[in-house]
Amino acid sequence: MFSRPSRKRVEAKISGFTSRGFDPEIDYDEYQVAALRTALENHPAVLLFSHRSYIDGAVMPVAMQENRLPPVHVFAGINLSFGLMGPLLRRSGVIFIRRSIGDNPLYKYVLKEYVGYVMEKRFNLSWSIEGTRSRTGKMLPPKLGLMTYVADAYLDDRTDDVLLQGVSISFDQLHETAEYAAYARGGEKTPEGFGWLYRFIKAQGERNYGKIYVRFPEAVSMRQYLGPRDGADAIDPDAKRLAMQKMAIEVAWRIQRVTPISATGLVSALLLTTHGLALTLEQIHHSLQEGLDYLERKQTPISTSALRLRSRDGVRAAVDALSNGHPVTRVDGGREAVWRIAPEDEHAASFYRNSVIHAFLETSIVELALAHAGRGEGDRLDAFWNQAMRLRDLLKFDFYFADSATFRDNIAEEMSWFTDWEARVAAGGAEIDGILSEKKPVMSDVMLRVFFEAYEIVADVLCDAPADIGEKELTQLALGVGRQYVAQGRVRSSESVSTLLFATARQVVADQQLLQDAPDLAERRRAFRGELRRILKDSDHIAGIARREFFARDAEARRLRRARGER
Repeated sequence: MFSRPSRKRVEAKISGFTSRGFDPEIDYDEYQVAALRTALENHPAVLLFSHRSYIDGAVMPVAMQENRLPPVHVFAGINLSFGLMGPLLRRSGVIFIRRSIGDNPLYKYVLKEYVGYVMEKRFNLSWSIEGTRSRTGKMLPPKLGLMTYVADAYLDDRTDDVLLQGVSISFDQLHETAEYAAYARGGEKTPEGFGWLYRFIKAQGERNYGKIYVRFPEAVSMRQYLGPRDGADAIDPDAKRLAMQKMAIEVAWRIQRVTPISATGLVSALLLTTHGLALTLEQIHHSLQEGLDYLERKQTPISTSALRLRSRDGVRAAVDALSNGHPVTRVDGGREAVWRIAPEDEHAASFYRNSVIHAFLETSIVELALAHAGRGEGDRLDAFWNQAMRLRDLLKFDFYFADSATFRDNIAEEMSWFTDWEARVAAGGAEIDGILSEKKPVMSDVMLRVFFEAYEIVADVLCDAPADIGEKELTQLALGVGRQYVAQGRVRSSESVSTLLFATARQVVADQQLLQDAPDLAERRRAFRGELRRILKDSDHIAGIARREFFARDAEARRLRRARGER
Protein backbone atom coordinates (compact mmCIF):
# COMPACT_ATOMS: atom_id res chain seq x y z
CA MET A 1 0.00 0.00 0.00
CA PHE A 2 2.83 2.35 0.87
CA SER A 3 5.36 1.29 -1.79
CA ARG A 4 5.98 4.00 -4.38
CA PRO A 5 7.83 2.71 -7.45
CA SER A 6 7.63 6.12 -9.15
CA ARG A 7 8.52 8.16 -6.10
CA LYS A 8 11.77 9.62 -7.46
CA ARG A 9 10.07 10.78 -10.62
CA VAL A 10 7.26 12.38 -8.61
CA GLU A 11 9.75 14.03 -6.25
CA ALA A 12 11.50 15.53 -9.26
CA LYS A 13 8.20 17.15 -10.24
CA ILE A 14 7.73 18.39 -6.70
CA SER A 15 11.27 19.80 -6.81
CA GLY A 16 10.33 21.77 -9.89
CA PHE A 17 7.30 23.13 -8.05
CA THR A 18 9.35 24.28 -5.04
CA SER A 19 11.98 25.95 -7.24
CA ARG A 20 9.38 27.94 -9.19
CA GLY A 21 9.88 31.54 -8.12
CA PHE A 22 12.92 30.67 -5.96
CA ASP A 23 16.61 30.11 -6.59
CA PRO A 24 16.92 26.53 -7.87
CA GLU A 25 19.42 25.50 -5.19
CA ILE A 26 18.14 25.16 -1.61
CA ASP A 27 20.58 26.52 0.97
CA TYR A 28 21.78 23.83 3.44
CA ASP A 29 24.36 23.61 6.21
CA GLU A 30 26.51 20.66 5.17
CA TYR A 31 27.73 19.95 8.69
CA GLN A 32 24.15 19.68 9.93
CA VAL A 33 23.27 17.37 7.03
CA ALA A 34 26.21 15.09 7.88
CA ALA A 35 25.19 14.96 11.55
CA LEU A 36 21.61 14.11 10.58
CA ARG A 37 22.76 11.34 8.27
CA THR A 38 24.70 9.73 11.14
CA ALA A 39 21.79 10.09 13.57
CA LEU A 40 19.30 8.46 11.19
CA GLU A 41 21.49 5.34 10.98
CA ASN A 42 20.66 4.43 14.57
CA HIS A 43 17.07 5.42 15.31
CA PRO A 44 13.80 6.24 13.54
CA ALA A 45 13.06 9.94 13.44
CA VAL A 46 10.19 12.36 13.30
CA LEU A 47 11.23 15.41 11.31
CA LEU A 48 9.26 18.38 12.65
CA PHE A 49 9.46 21.39 10.36
CA SER A 50 8.62 25.03 10.84
CA HIS A 51 5.67 26.10 8.71
CA ARG A 52 5.45 29.41 6.83
CA SER A 53 4.20 28.32 3.41
CA TYR A 54 2.18 25.63 1.67
CA ILE A 55 5.35 24.50 -0.06
CA ASP A 56 7.06 23.49 3.20
CA GLY A 57 5.64 19.97 2.97
CA ALA A 58 6.99 19.70 -0.58
CA VAL A 59 10.42 20.98 0.50
CA MET A 60 10.87 18.14 3.01
CA PRO A 61 11.05 15.17 0.58
CA VAL A 62 13.16 17.24 -1.82
CA ALA A 63 15.62 18.13 0.95
CA MET A 64 15.95 14.48 1.95
CA GLN A 65 16.45 13.34 -1.65
CA GLU A 66 18.99 16.02 -2.54
CA ASN A 67 21.11 15.15 0.49
CA ARG A 68 20.82 11.36 -0.01
CA LEU A 69 18.96 10.97 3.26
CA PRO A 70 16.29 8.33 3.96
CA PRO A 71 12.86 9.32 2.57
CA VAL A 72 10.12 10.54 4.87
CA HIS A 73 6.37 10.11 4.97
CA VAL A 74 4.88 13.58 5.41
CA PHE A 75 1.57 14.04 7.21
CA ALA A 76 -0.60 16.77 5.68
CA GLY A 77 -4.13 18.04 6.09
CA ILE A 78 -6.75 16.31 3.96
CA ASN A 79 -7.83 19.75 2.70
CA LEU A 80 -4.90 19.54 0.26
CA SER A 81 -6.12 16.25 -1.24
CA PHE A 82 -8.15 17.53 -4.17
CA GLY A 83 -8.09 16.66 -7.87
CA LEU A 84 -4.68 15.60 -9.12
CA MET A 85 -2.97 17.02 -6.05
CA GLY A 86 -4.04 14.04 -3.94
CA PRO A 87 -2.52 11.27 -6.09
CA LEU A 88 0.57 13.34 -6.92
CA LEU A 89 1.40 14.15 -3.30
CA ARG A 90 0.62 10.61 -2.13
CA ARG A 91 3.18 9.26 -4.58
CA SER A 92 5.76 11.66 -3.14
CA GLY A 93 5.24 10.28 0.37
CA VAL A 94 2.43 12.48 1.71
CA ILE A 95 -0.15 10.94 4.04
CA PHE A 96 -3.37 12.91 4.29
CA ILE A 97 -5.15 12.99 7.63
CA ARG A 98 -8.16 14.82 8.99
CA ARG A 99 -7.40 18.08 10.74
CA SER A 100 -9.96 17.38 13.43
CA ILE A 101 -10.81 13.85 14.52
CA GLY A 102 -13.01 14.89 17.46
CA ASP A 103 -14.54 11.92 19.24
CA ASN A 104 -13.94 9.36 16.48
CA PRO A 105 -12.31 6.51 18.45
CA LEU A 106 -11.86 4.24 15.42
CA TYR A 107 -9.99 6.91 13.45
CA LYS A 108 -7.80 7.67 16.48
CA TYR A 109 -7.02 3.97 16.99
CA VAL A 110 -6.11 3.35 13.34
CA LEU A 111 -3.92 6.46 13.20
CA LYS A 112 -2.18 5.53 16.45
CA GLU A 113 -1.50 1.98 15.24
CA TYR A 114 -0.23 3.23 11.90
CA VAL A 115 2.22 5.61 13.59
CA GLY A 116 3.35 2.77 15.87
CA TYR A 117 3.85 0.49 12.85
CA VAL A 118 5.97 3.10 11.06
CA MET A 119 8.15 3.61 14.13
CA GLU A 120 8.53 -0.15 14.63
CA LYS A 121 9.67 -0.57 11.01
CA ARG A 122 12.12 2.35 11.50
CA PHE A 123 10.62 4.50 8.79
CA ASN A 124 10.72 8.26 9.22
CA LEU A 125 7.72 10.54 9.59
CA SER A 126 7.43 14.29 9.15
CA TRP A 127 4.90 17.03 9.84
CA SER A 128 4.73 20.65 10.95
CA ILE A 129 5.50 21.11 14.62
CA GLU A 130 3.25 24.19 14.60
CA GLY A 131 0.32 22.30 13.08
CA THR A 132 -0.54 25.11 10.68
CA ARG A 133 1.18 27.91 8.81
CA SER A 134 2.40 30.78 10.93
CA ARG A 135 0.68 33.79 9.43
CA THR A 136 2.64 36.21 11.63
CA GLY A 137 6.16 35.12 10.69
CA LYS A 138 7.17 33.90 14.16
CA MET A 139 7.10 30.40 15.63
CA LEU A 140 3.72 29.22 16.88
CA PRO A 141 3.30 26.99 19.96
CA PRO A 142 3.95 23.30 19.16
CA LYS A 143 1.08 20.87 18.64
CA LEU A 144 1.25 17.58 20.54
CA GLY A 145 -1.42 15.49 18.76
CA LEU A 146 0.59 13.21 16.47
CA MET A 147 3.61 13.38 18.75
CA THR A 148 1.56 11.69 21.47
CA TYR A 149 1.11 8.63 19.23
CA VAL A 150 4.86 8.51 18.63
CA ALA A 151 5.42 8.65 22.39
CA ASP A 152 2.98 5.76 22.86
CA ALA A 153 4.93 3.69 20.31
CA TYR A 154 8.14 4.34 22.25
CA LEU A 155 6.57 3.61 25.65
CA ASP A 156 5.05 0.38 24.31
CA ASP A 157 8.57 -0.80 23.39
CA ARG A 158 8.03 -0.71 19.64
CA THR A 159 11.33 1.18 19.30
CA ASP A 160 14.18 1.80 21.74
CA ASP A 161 14.22 5.54 21.00
CA VAL A 162 12.80 8.12 18.61
CA LEU A 163 14.69 11.18 17.45
CA LEU A 164 12.64 14.36 17.26
CA GLN A 165 14.51 16.19 14.54
CA GLY A 166 13.66 19.84 14.13
CA VAL A 167 13.80 21.29 10.63
CA SER A 168 13.94 25.01 9.97
CA ILE A 169 12.49 26.00 6.59
CA SER A 170 12.70 29.71 5.85
CA PHE A 171 12.55 31.98 2.83
CA ASP A 172 13.92 35.31 1.70
CA GLN A 173 10.39 36.26 0.60
CA LEU A 174 6.94 34.71 0.19
CA HIS A 175 4.02 35.78 -1.98
CA GLU A 176 1.69 34.43 0.73
CA THR A 177 2.36 37.51 2.89
CA ALA A 178 -0.42 39.34 1.01
CA GLU A 179 -2.83 36.60 2.11
CA TYR A 180 -1.58 36.81 5.70
CA ALA A 181 -2.04 40.59 5.70
CA ALA A 182 -5.65 40.07 4.62
CA TYR A 183 -6.17 37.62 7.50
CA ALA A 184 -4.75 40.17 9.93
CA ARG A 185 -7.30 42.73 8.76
CA GLY A 186 -10.15 40.29 9.40
CA GLY A 187 -10.36 38.45 6.07
CA GLU A 188 -11.39 34.81 5.67
CA LYS A 189 -9.24 31.90 4.55
CA THR A 190 -9.67 30.92 0.88
CA PRO A 191 -10.68 27.24 0.55
CA GLU A 192 -8.19 25.02 -1.29
CA GLY A 193 -9.21 23.88 -4.76
CA PHE A 194 -8.29 24.15 -8.43
CA GLY A 195 -8.86 27.91 -8.51
CA TRP A 196 -6.76 28.38 -5.39
CA LEU A 197 -3.97 26.17 -6.81
CA TYR A 198 -3.91 28.06 -10.12
CA ARG A 199 -3.63 31.41 -8.33
CA PHE A 200 -0.95 30.05 -5.99
CA ILE A 201 1.26 28.72 -8.79
CA LYS A 202 0.71 31.85 -10.89
CA ALA A 203 1.69 34.15 -8.00
CA GLN A 204 4.74 32.04 -7.21
CA GLY A 205 6.04 32.40 -10.76
CA GLU A 206 5.54 36.15 -11.07
CA ARG A 207 9.01 37.06 -9.82
CA ASN A 208 12.04 35.73 -7.96
CA TYR A 209 11.50 35.36 -4.21
CA GLY A 210 15.11 34.57 -3.36
CA LYS A 211 16.39 31.51 -1.56
CA ILE A 212 14.89 28.69 0.47
CA TYR A 213 16.93 27.86 3.59
CA VAL A 214 16.79 24.46 5.32
CA ARG A 215 18.57 23.86 8.61
CA PHE A 216 18.76 20.78 10.85
CA PRO A 217 19.51 21.51 14.54
CA GLU A 218 20.61 18.78 16.93
CA ALA A 219 17.84 16.23 17.44
CA VAL A 220 16.00 15.67 20.72
CA SER A 221 15.90 12.15 22.20
CA MET A 222 12.44 10.98 23.24
CA ARG A 223 13.99 8.51 25.67
CA GLN A 224 15.74 11.35 27.48
CA TYR A 225 12.42 13.06 28.24
CA LEU A 226 10.07 10.10 28.75
CA GLY A 227 12.43 7.78 30.61
CA PRO A 228 12.10 3.95 30.73
CA ARG A 229 9.64 2.16 28.45
CA ASP A 230 7.06 0.78 30.88
CA GLY A 231 4.07 0.95 28.57
CA ALA A 232 1.94 3.92 27.51
CA ASP A 233 -0.66 3.15 30.18
CA ALA A 234 1.89 2.91 33.00
CA ILE A 235 3.07 6.52 32.99
CA ASP A 236 1.09 9.16 34.85
CA PRO A 237 -0.92 11.15 32.23
CA ASP A 238 -0.04 14.53 33.74
CA ALA A 239 3.66 13.66 33.94
CA LYS A 240 3.56 12.40 30.37
CA ARG A 241 1.91 15.56 29.09
CA LEU A 242 4.39 17.79 30.93
CA ALA A 243 7.31 15.81 29.50
CA MET A 244 5.78 16.04 26.03
CA GLN A 245 5.37 19.80 26.33
CA LYS A 246 8.97 20.28 27.46
CA MET A 247 10.17 18.02 24.66
CA ALA A 248 8.19 19.83 21.97
CA ILE A 249 9.24 23.26 23.21
CA GLU A 250 12.88 22.16 23.15
CA VAL A 251 12.52 21.07 19.51
CA ALA A 252 10.89 24.39 18.58
CA TRP A 253 13.55 26.32 20.51
CA ARG A 254 16.31 24.55 18.57
CA ILE A 255 14.56 25.23 15.27
CA GLN A 256 14.40 28.90 16.09
CA ARG A 257 18.06 29.11 17.10
CA VAL A 258 19.33 27.72 13.78
CA THR A 259 17.00 29.73 11.53
CA PRO A 260 19.21 32.20 9.64
CA ILE A 261 18.39 35.89 9.94
CA SER A 262 17.41 37.25 6.53
CA ALA A 263 18.09 40.58 4.87
CA THR A 264 14.35 40.84 4.25
CA GLY A 265 13.60 40.72 7.97
CA LEU A 266 16.28 43.23 8.93
CA VAL A 267 15.36 45.76 6.22
CA SER A 268 11.65 45.45 6.98
CA ALA A 269 12.29 45.94 10.70
CA LEU A 270 14.29 49.08 10.03
CA LEU A 271 11.79 50.66 7.64
CA LEU A 272 8.87 49.90 9.96
CA THR A 273 10.49 52.14 12.59
CA THR A 274 9.90 55.24 10.44
CA HIS A 275 6.10 54.71 10.18
CA GLY A 276 5.93 55.58 6.49
CA LEU A 277 8.81 58.05 6.22
CA ALA A 278 11.38 57.20 3.55
CA LEU A 279 15.11 56.62 4.03
CA THR A 280 17.99 56.99 1.62
CA LEU A 281 20.29 54.10 0.74
CA GLU A 282 23.00 55.64 2.89
CA GLN A 283 20.67 55.92 5.89
CA ILE A 284 19.50 52.33 5.51
CA HIS A 285 23.04 51.01 5.16
CA HIS A 286 24.34 52.97 8.13
CA SER A 287 21.43 52.02 10.39
CA LEU A 288 21.69 48.29 9.64
CA GLN A 289 25.30 47.99 10.75
CA GLU A 290 24.56 48.10 14.48
CA GLY A 291 22.10 45.23 14.17
CA LEU A 292 24.62 43.20 12.17
CA ASP A 293 27.31 43.91 14.77
CA TYR A 294 24.96 42.64 17.48
CA LEU A 295 24.14 39.45 15.57
CA GLU A 296 27.82 38.82 14.97
CA ARG A 297 28.64 39.33 18.63
CA LYS A 298 25.88 36.89 19.63
CA GLN A 299 27.03 34.41 16.94
CA THR A 300 23.53 34.29 15.48
CA PRO A 301 23.08 32.39 12.18
CA ILE A 302 22.81 34.88 9.31
CA SER A 303 21.80 34.28 5.69
CA THR A 304 24.08 35.20 2.82
CA SER A 305 21.73 38.01 1.82
CA ALA A 306 21.97 39.47 5.35
CA LEU A 307 25.77 39.25 5.33
CA ARG A 308 25.76 41.28 2.11
CA LEU A 309 24.09 44.15 4.00
CA ARG A 310 27.59 45.10 5.14
CA SER A 311 28.04 46.66 1.68
CA ARG A 312 25.95 49.34 0.01
CA ASP A 313 25.53 47.07 -3.01
CA GLY A 314 24.08 44.39 -0.73
CA VAL A 315 21.65 46.87 0.80
CA ARG A 316 20.65 48.07 -2.66
CA ALA A 317 19.98 44.49 -3.75
CA ALA A 318 17.84 43.87 -0.64
CA VAL A 319 15.67 46.98 -0.97
CA ASP A 320 15.28 46.47 -4.72
CA ALA A 321 14.11 42.89 -4.12
CA LEU A 322 11.50 44.22 -1.69
CA SER A 323 10.44 47.15 -3.85
CA ASN A 324 7.26 47.74 -5.84
CA GLY A 325 5.04 47.05 -2.84
CA HIS A 326 6.65 43.76 -1.75
CA PRO A 327 6.33 45.44 0.79
CA VAL A 328 8.74 48.34 0.23
CA THR A 329 7.96 51.28 -2.05
CA ARG A 330 10.77 53.01 -3.90
CA VAL A 331 10.33 56.73 -4.57
CA ASP A 332 12.27 58.14 -7.53
CA GLY A 333 12.47 61.50 -9.26
CA GLY A 334 14.40 63.47 -6.67
CA ARG A 335 18.12 63.93 -6.06
CA GLU A 336 18.34 60.29 -4.98
CA ALA A 337 16.05 57.31 -4.58
CA VAL A 338 14.42 56.71 -1.20
CA TRP A 339 12.56 53.72 0.21
CA ARG A 340 9.60 53.45 2.57
CA ILE A 341 6.91 51.05 3.79
CA ALA A 342 3.49 52.52 3.06
CA PRO A 343 0.76 52.10 5.69
CA GLU A 344 -1.14 49.59 3.52
CA ASP A 345 1.97 47.37 3.39
CA GLU A 346 2.75 47.34 7.12
CA HIS A 347 1.03 44.02 7.82
CA ALA A 348 2.99 42.27 5.07
CA ALA A 349 6.26 43.85 6.25
CA SER A 350 5.56 42.78 9.82
CA PHE A 351 5.65 39.12 8.71
CA TYR A 352 9.30 39.54 7.70
CA ARG A 353 10.12 41.63 10.78
CA ASN A 354 8.55 39.02 13.06
CA SER A 355 10.76 36.32 11.54
CA VAL A 356 13.84 37.95 13.12
CA ILE A 357 12.43 39.10 16.47
CA HIS A 358 13.72 36.04 18.33
CA ALA A 359 17.30 37.22 17.72
CA PHE A 360 16.57 40.59 19.39
CA LEU A 361 13.98 39.51 21.96
CA GLU A 362 16.09 39.55 25.10
CA THR A 363 17.91 42.76 24.25
CA SER A 364 14.54 44.43 23.58
CA ILE A 365 13.28 43.32 27.00
CA VAL A 366 16.45 44.79 28.53
CA GLU A 367 15.55 48.21 27.08
CA LEU A 368 11.97 48.15 28.38
CA ALA A 369 13.14 47.00 31.82
CA LEU A 370 15.70 49.81 31.92
CA ALA A 371 13.10 52.42 31.01
CA HIS A 372 10.78 51.03 33.70
CA ALA A 373 13.55 51.20 36.32
CA GLY A 374 14.40 54.73 35.20
CA ARG A 375 10.97 56.09 36.07
CA GLY A 376 10.64 54.08 39.26
CA GLU A 377 11.49 54.83 42.84
CA GLY A 378 13.12 52.76 45.54
CA ASP A 379 15.44 49.90 44.56
CA ARG A 380 15.81 50.49 40.82
CA LEU A 381 17.98 47.41 40.29
CA ASP A 382 15.27 45.26 41.82
CA ALA A 383 12.69 47.05 39.66
CA PHE A 384 14.79 46.27 36.57
CA TRP A 385 14.86 42.54 37.28
CA ASN A 386 11.20 42.35 38.30
CA GLN A 387 10.13 44.10 35.10
CA ALA A 388 12.31 41.88 32.92
CA MET A 389 10.64 38.80 34.38
CA ARG A 390 7.20 40.42 34.11
CA LEU A 391 7.72 41.20 30.43
CA ARG A 392 8.83 37.61 29.86
CA ASP A 393 5.60 36.42 31.46
CA LEU A 394 3.42 38.76 29.39
CA LEU A 395 5.09 37.76 26.12
CA LYS A 396 5.20 34.00 26.74
CA PHE A 397 2.25 33.32 24.41
CA ASP A 398 3.96 35.10 21.52
CA PHE A 399 7.58 33.98 21.91
CA TYR A 400 9.77 31.14 23.08
CA PHE A 401 11.97 31.86 26.09
CA ALA A 402 14.75 30.05 27.87
CA ASP A 403 13.88 28.80 31.37
CA SER A 404 13.80 31.46 34.08
CA ALA A 405 17.35 30.90 35.35
CA THR A 406 18.86 30.85 31.86
CA PHE A 407 16.81 33.88 30.83
CA ARG A 408 18.15 35.80 33.83
CA ASP A 409 21.70 34.77 32.93
CA ASN A 410 21.15 35.96 29.35
CA ILE A 411 19.88 39.34 30.56
CA ALA A 412 22.90 39.67 32.86
CA GLU A 413 25.17 38.89 29.91
CA GLU A 414 23.49 41.61 27.82
CA MET A 415 24.02 44.13 30.63
CA SER A 416 27.64 43.06 31.21
CA TRP A 417 28.53 44.88 27.99
CA PHE A 418 28.10 48.13 29.97
CA THR A 419 30.71 49.11 32.56
CA ASP A 420 29.40 49.22 36.17
CA TRP A 421 25.88 48.60 34.88
CA GLU A 422 24.40 47.65 38.25
CA ALA A 423 25.61 50.86 39.89
CA ARG A 424 24.34 52.90 36.96
CA VAL A 425 20.92 51.27 37.04
CA ALA A 426 20.72 51.79 40.80
CA ALA A 427 21.49 55.50 40.25
CA GLY A 428 18.52 55.75 37.87
CA GLY A 429 17.50 58.78 35.82
CA ALA A 430 20.27 60.17 33.62
CA GLU A 431 22.48 57.12 34.19
CA ILE A 432 19.86 54.76 32.80
CA ASP A 433 19.21 57.09 29.87
CA GLY A 434 22.96 57.09 29.32
CA ILE A 435 22.95 53.29 29.03
CA LEU A 436 20.08 53.47 26.54
CA SER A 437 21.96 56.11 24.52
CA GLU A 438 25.10 53.96 24.46
CA LYS A 439 23.20 50.78 23.64
CA LYS A 440 23.47 49.62 20.04
CA PRO A 441 21.17 48.61 18.54
CA VAL A 442 18.01 49.95 20.23
CA MET A 443 15.30 47.54 19.09
CA SER A 444 12.39 47.31 21.53
CA ASP A 445 10.12 49.92 19.92
CA VAL A 446 10.15 48.27 16.50
CA MET A 447 10.28 44.67 17.75
CA LEU A 448 7.81 44.59 20.64
CA ARG A 449 5.63 47.71 20.57
CA VAL A 450 3.00 46.26 18.22
CA PHE A 451 2.40 43.31 20.54
CA PHE A 452 1.87 45.49 23.57
CA GLU A 453 -0.37 47.79 21.54
CA ALA A 454 -2.49 44.79 20.52
CA TYR A 455 -2.68 43.66 24.16
CA GLU A 456 -3.66 47.21 25.22
CA ILE A 457 -6.43 47.44 22.63
CA VAL A 458 -7.93 44.16 23.86
CA ALA A 459 -7.54 45.25 27.49
CA ASP A 460 -9.21 48.55 26.63
CA VAL A 461 -12.17 46.75 25.06
CA LEU A 462 -12.50 44.54 28.15
CA CYS A 463 -12.93 47.58 30.39
CA ASP A 464 -16.40 48.08 28.87
CA ALA A 465 -17.22 44.43 28.13
CA PRO A 466 -19.19 41.80 30.04
CA ALA A 467 -17.25 39.16 31.95
CA ASP A 468 -18.34 36.34 29.63
CA ILE A 469 -17.52 38.07 26.32
CA GLY A 470 -16.94 35.55 23.55
CA GLU A 471 -13.79 35.27 21.44
CA LYS A 472 -15.39 36.42 18.17
CA GLU A 473 -17.14 39.36 19.78
CA LEU A 474 -13.93 40.43 21.53
CA THR A 475 -11.98 40.26 18.26
CA GLN A 476 -14.57 42.26 16.32
CA LEU A 477 -14.75 44.95 18.99
CA ALA A 478 -10.95 45.11 19.13
CA LEU A 479 -10.78 45.53 15.35
CA GLY A 480 -13.22 48.41 15.50
CA VAL A 481 -11.53 50.16 18.42
CA GLY A 482 -8.11 49.54 16.88
CA ARG A 483 -9.10 51.13 13.57
CA GLN A 484 -10.46 54.12 15.46
CA TYR A 485 -7.20 54.46 17.38
CA VAL A 486 -5.15 54.26 14.15
CA ALA A 487 -7.27 57.05 12.65
CA GLN A 488 -6.75 59.13 15.78
CA GLY A 489 -3.04 58.42 16.01
CA ARG A 490 -3.48 56.71 19.39
CA VAL A 491 -1.53 53.68 18.14
CA ARG A 492 1.55 53.98 15.98
CA SER A 493 0.53 51.86 13.02
CA SER A 494 -2.17 49.63 11.63
CA GLU A 495 -0.12 46.46 12.14
CA SER A 496 -1.17 46.43 15.81
CA VAL A 497 -4.77 46.06 14.63
CA SER A 498 -4.62 42.40 13.69
CA THR A 499 -6.86 39.43 14.31
CA LEU A 500 -3.69 37.34 14.51
CA LEU A 501 -2.26 39.45 17.33
CA PHE A 502 -5.63 39.74 19.04
CA ALA A 503 -5.85 35.94 19.24
CA THR A 504 -2.68 35.89 21.34
CA ALA A 505 -3.80 38.96 23.29
CA ARG A 506 -6.89 37.01 24.34
CA GLN A 507 -4.61 34.28 25.72
CA VAL A 508 -2.72 36.93 27.66
CA VAL A 509 -5.83 38.41 29.29
CA ALA A 510 -7.14 34.92 30.04
CA ASP A 511 -3.82 34.11 31.74
CA GLN A 512 -4.26 37.27 33.82
CA GLN A 513 -7.70 35.87 34.84
CA LEU A 514 -9.51 38.78 33.22
CA LEU A 515 -12.14 36.61 31.52
CA GLN A 516 -13.50 35.11 34.74
CA ASP A 517 -16.29 36.85 36.62
CA ALA A 518 -15.23 38.19 40.02
CA PRO A 519 -16.21 41.08 42.31
CA ASP A 520 -13.05 43.05 41.48
CA LEU A 521 -12.94 42.14 37.75
CA ALA A 522 -13.55 45.67 36.46
CA GLU A 523 -10.86 47.08 38.72
CA ARG A 524 -8.29 44.46 37.68
CA ARG A 525 -9.08 44.99 33.99
CA ARG A 526 -8.45 48.73 34.36
CA ALA A 527 -5.25 48.05 36.30
CA PHE A 528 -3.97 45.75 33.56
CA ARG A 529 -4.77 48.34 30.89
CA GLY A 530 -2.86 50.88 32.96
CA GLU A 531 0.15 48.56 33.19
CA LEU A 532 0.21 48.12 29.42
CA ARG A 533 -0.05 51.84 28.86
CA ARG A 534 2.95 52.40 31.12
CA ILE A 535 4.92 49.84 29.10
CA LEU A 536 3.98 51.74 25.93
CA LYS A 537 5.15 55.01 27.54
CA ASP A 538 8.46 53.30 28.27
CA SER A 539 8.57 52.32 24.59
CA ASP A 540 7.92 55.96 23.65
CA HIS A 541 10.81 57.05 25.85
CA ILE A 542 13.16 54.52 24.24
CA ALA A 543 12.01 55.51 20.74
CA GLY A 544 12.76 59.16 21.52
CA ILE A 545 16.31 58.30 22.56
CA ALA A 546 16.75 56.14 19.44
CA ARG A 547 15.54 58.97 17.19
CA ARG A 548 17.93 61.47 18.76
CA GLU A 549 20.84 59.07 18.28
CA PHE A 550 19.80 58.37 14.68
CA PHE A 551 19.61 62.06 13.72
CA ALA A 552 22.92 62.78 15.46
CA ARG A 553 24.67 59.99 13.56
CA ASP A 554 22.97 60.99 10.31
CA ALA A 555 24.08 64.61 10.70
CA GLU A 556 27.64 63.49 11.39
CA ALA A 557 27.59 61.22 8.33
CA ARG A 558 26.35 64.11 6.16
CA ARG A 559 29.09 66.37 7.54
CA LEU A 560 31.74 63.80 6.66
CA ARG A 561 30.36 63.37 3.14
CA ARG A 562 30.42 67.13 2.60
CA ALA A 563 33.99 67.21 3.85
CA ARG A 564 34.87 64.61 1.22
CA GLY A 565 33.12 66.64 -1.45
CA GLU A 566 30.24 64.16 -1.80
CA ARG A 567 26.58 65.17 -2.18
